Amino acid sequence: MAKSRKFLLSILLLFFVFTLFSSSNALGGKLGGRTQIKHVKTNQEIQDLGKYCIEEHNRKLQEQNGGLLSFSQVVEAEKQVVSGIKYYLKISATTKSSGSPKMFDAVVVVIAWEKKKELLTFSLSPSPATK
Repeated sequence: MAKSRKFLLSILLLFFVFTLFSSSNALGGKLGGRTQIKHVKTNQEIQDLGKYCIEEHNRKLQEQNGGLLSFSQVVEAEKQVVSGIKYYLKISATTKSSGSPKMFDAVVVVIAWEKKKELLTFSLSPSPATK
């Protein structure tokens, strides 16, 4: 009886490990790989993350007396499962001083179970001609 119980537990453990490291995970992509997020412009969670990125950027700039940005919309997004979810966002924003629209790249990590998010990087997107 003890041998059959160990065998069953071994089979269950192998199944769990196989499932964990299979080509796709429960969130819809390869484990550790980036996946494209569809319907970004109508996804309220993604748009809210874009607003958060602009607010954090502006907060840091106010400390340095820099030019502030006004959020327009997230136009592209990808996600990557890490210890939480890392989002790669392309955000359209306008400068409050000139009103001219620009594209920015932002990386933000969300750890839902800790109710925490952190803006990792925020930068002006390279123009298509320089890519």
